[in-house]
Amino acid sequence: MHIAILTFEGYNELDSLIALGVLNRVRTDDWRVTIATPGPRVTSMNGVVIERMSTLEEACAADAVIVGSGIATREVVEDPAIMNILGSLDPSRQLIAAQCSGALVLAGLGLLNGIPACTDLITKPWVVAAGVEVLNQPFYARGGIATAGGCLASHYLAAWIIARLKGHDAAEGALHYVAPVGEKEEYVKRAWRNITPYLPAPAPALR
Repeated sequence: MHIAILTFEGYNELDSLIALGVLNRVRTDDWRVTIATPGPRVTSMNGVVIERMSTLEEACAADAVIVGSGIATREVVEDPAIMNILGSLDPSRQLIAAQCSGALVLAGLGLLNGIPACTDLITKPWVVAAGVEVLNQPFYARGGIATAGGCLASHYLAAWIIARLKGHDAAEGALHYVAPVGEKEEYVKRAWRNITPYLPAPAPALR
């Protein structure tokens, strides 16, 4: 399975790299997590340069995609070359998630029509102006689309993706690994309180 984190110029390190770290707690041969960028490398809002691990085209074919955020997301939405590529994202065949201002990209692609979203407080007015209801909570999902608001909500997106693709135990293991020592049980319980309402109901046991 391929999980791609879309990461653009001026990206927020916490949004892309925390998700990358949590997702990579899954250690199986069929699990691959990449940073997908428009060009060979991108520079963060704080000057951290990372190199491309996959292209946007490859990301659009991934099993799950996280749209990261940053200080130039509005410029991304206004870039027809990027948006034309991302137009092939399809929640009927892949999980699609957005972190903070990444919700603007989903709105621009028409993926949030009738679906409320979470985002950060700075981005909220722009998401509202795009016609999307913004929720006062850190995480929300409907079907194959999820959004999170606030940098430190990025682990919710990662855990949701792991739970959907690999199951509850794998997601809990990843959360437990990154949780602060002495707070692990509390941390994991809080995460599940936010994520569980938006996970598919388990199939009934066969009799």
